[in-house]
Amino acid sequence: MKFAVLGAGLMGKQAARDLLGNEQVEKVILADRTTEKAEDFRQQLNDPRLELVKMDASNDEELKRIMQQADVVINALFYTFNEKVAKLAIECGVHSVDLGGHIGGATDKVLDMHDKALERGVTVIPDLGVAPGMINILAGYGASQLDRVESIRIFVGGIPLHPAPPLEYKHVFSLEGVFDHYTDPSHVIRGGELKQVASLSEIEPIDFEGFAELEAFHTSGGTSTMTRTFRDIDSLEYKTIRYRGHAEKFGLLVDLGLTSRDGKVTVDGSDVSPREVLLKVLEPITELGEDQDAVLLRVIVSGVKDDEECSYHYEMVAIRDTTTGVTAMAQATAYSISVVAQMIADGRIDKRGVYPPEEIVPGADYIAEMATRGVTIQETVQRATHQN
Repeated sequence: MKFAVLGAGLMGKQAARDLLGNEQVEKVILADRTTEKAEDFRQQLNDPRLELVKMDASNDEELKRIMQQADVVINALFYTFNEKVAKLAIECGVHSVDLGGHIGGATDKVLDMHDKALERGVTVIPDLGVAPGMINILAGYGASQLDRVESIRIFVGGIPLHPAPPLEYKHVFSLEGVFDHYTDPSHVIRGGELKQVASLSEIEPIDFEGFAELEAFHTSGGTSTMTRTFRDIDSLEYKTIRYRGHAEKFGLLVDLGLTSRDGKVTVDGSDVSPREVLLKVLEPITELGEDQDAVLLRVIVSGVKDDEECSYHYEMVAIRDTTTGVTAMAQATAYSISVVAQMIADGRIDKRGVYPPEEIVPGADYIAEMATRGVTIQETVQRATHQN
């Protein structure tokens, strides 16, 4: 099995590390515009199967030259490259997976390539992070075990283990992405109909053992493809988990227009973007640094099984590994995309075409693989008459 990992950032390096943990992997190419930052990583691993390659992602021929050396491509680049990478992978006849990105319909553009991928005998799976990604796989797995699915409720949050004011939050991925999730409308299914609700709205308390008071609220992008996959169910919603009070504080910034992509104000004769100013102000304040982070997840899939009301619950708490320094978010995200890429390579996923994670990734295998990496996803089943 040979893999090409595009992007040598945190997620790309951790995916490469995980791939090299599999003795069946023959080669891993880690490619990015510069390789200096990845050189220490290569020396640390000291594995001859890892090859660092310089790559200009805007150059199609360079991308194709790298992809053609692999069986599966892991795209850990910024989401604006997702459409291009999927297209070129299909042209090269190699499988590919990406971390997703809902802005500008990036995932939809990848899904539109289904017929071409099928014709080339290629499997492409977008949206393989945590949300979307892990939550899709778990929702699909729960749904597959029911005779009829009625509702899906999803709660996910990447939070600091030790919150501090003013926002009780530290960003574990792009802060600009956080702005988008908080600003754009959230899509839900209610009463069997697709609807939009305001992000940061409908705040509710949520409990996880060992954590201080938490809240959950709507944010955009989390449901991704699931509003189509499960369009016939009665209700579906995704909420983000934060420490109590966060949504109200950030909601004020949104209401003031400070997160708007298009907003401009004139200061001393110059046009200034309040969003850019806010990013510059908040980035150092919300930098995780060496602090510990946690990823909390709960997926509840409810419906009918054997003529009985039944629900499948999936719960995960991941905490930063103090030994390796790998963040909880990097563990959950990089392991997810690496596990699925390996499932394609070893034949456990053999359907061809482009599919969202909930339609193609075998849930039981996924949960088992994540457990071997120290990420435990607990499944419980609740029935109308008893629990187990």
